[in-house]
Amino acid sequence: MDRGRLAHLLERERDLYARRNPRSAQLFADAGHLFGRVPMPWMNKRAGAFPIYLDTARGATVTDVDGNSYADFALGDTAAMAGHSPAPVLAAVQDRLTHRGGATAMMPTEDGEWVGAELTRRFGPTRWSFALTATDANRWAIRIVRAVTGRPKILFHAYCYHGSVDESLIVTGPHGPVPRAGNVGAPTDVTTTSRVAEYNDLAALEAELAHGDVAAVLMEPALTNIGIVLPDDGYLAGVRDLTRRYGALLINDETHTFSAGPGGCTRAWDLDPDLVVLGKAIGGGIPAAAFGMSAEFAERTLARTDLDLIDMGGVGGTMAGNALSLAATRATLGEVLTEAAFEHMTGLAADYADGVQAVIDAHGLPWSLSRLGARVEYRFAPSPRNGTQSHLAQDDDLDDYLHIFLANRGVMLTPFHNMALTCPDTTADDVRQHLDLFGAAVAQLLGDG
Repeated sequence: MDRGRLAHLLERERDLYARRNPRSAQLFADAGHLFGRVPMPWMNKRAGAFPIYLDTARGATVTDVDGNSYADFALGDTAAMAGHSPAPVLAAVQDRLTHRGGATAMMPTEDGEWVGAELTRRFGPTRWSFALTATDANRWAIRIVRAVTGRPKILFHAYCYHGSVDESLIVTGPHGPVPRAGNVGAPTDVTTTSRVAEYNDLAALEAELAHGDVAAVLMEPALTNIGIVLPDDGYLAGVRDLTRRYGALLINDETHTFSAGPGGCTRAWDLDPDLVVLGKAIGGGIPAAAFGMSAEFAERTLARTDLDLIDMGGVGGTMAGNALSLAATRATLGEVLTEAAFEHMTGLAADYADGVQAVIDAHGLPWSLSRLGARVEYRFAPSPRNGTQSHLAQDDDLDDYLHIFLANRGVMLTPFHNMALTCPDTTADDVRQHLDLFGAAVAQLLGDG
């Protein structure tokens, strides 16, 4: 690949981006009271000189403050996998706020049991508790498994994604485990709290479990947020066997892998974890998360009278399980992210993946593509088998070029890699628009267009 040509095209696209988005540029310049000039620092993950500012969002379309509309495949990095402002969620939220009030009243509502029963039907665990983010759900699950097992460490895969959980920011290094680069203000050396192994490496996993101090393996069934890394045949069964053999629990974090189907990878691949964590998508755009466990595990935990599970013991939050979140989650699971919706979403994602692969093959590019149900991602390297390989395959300039080329022509991908997600409102025309533009971007990059 001609890197000079890539640099020229990227500069051209950034210039077009600036000319298309003057209002966004001005709002960013005026945001002097915000840390990093944005409401949350990750919003500075962008291909242009400033982020695009949101005006409206409906279904699978977003419109910015300059009036530009986009087919949205980012979908809030899974938080809007139900689409933007789905009608059943809007109705449930309006009913809760306008007609009944009490968005958060420190009282349970009947929606909680309905949601718990539906999550059991989809994922298996029979006892559920709620949070506002998957980060918190993971943190609370970690605290509980440490308490119940009496073991101090949690085992992760290198370059996994579990939100901003302190313990998860650990990777493999040439001389052993090390903190993930950029870890901000770590409370302690992560190697004192955690162990790490590469995904798809059962021998490395067993070596870490053999120390006998691992309370649980917390994992995504397929790695995400570092590209999609799928399991080798037999890998997940091997993980389950090893955790049982060495007395460690298994926690599946399905926050992103929910894209695999109505019950995530747990149901699609017939997995049998001890706990399941969910977040983002289940609330239909309203903050919501959950973690579930077996009845036996729940009873063991609740029987521990030395644990403060009710007040200040480190598990829970005043806003967690609030009436508004549970009303939105009930509407999302009951009426939006249904079996039929997933059939539609995964069908379109398959078409998307086939089209991208056809472009890659037509040009003989050494790129790869992975799909996880409704989620698709292409990488600029042969298919990585673990997180470290996927991390090393990153190409920031190519990422930026494709993101900004597509954005300048009305298609939005997640700013984290080239992840595309479909929702119930995504159409075949949206997919075709992306494929046409992806083909044009590659052709220009290679000097064929």
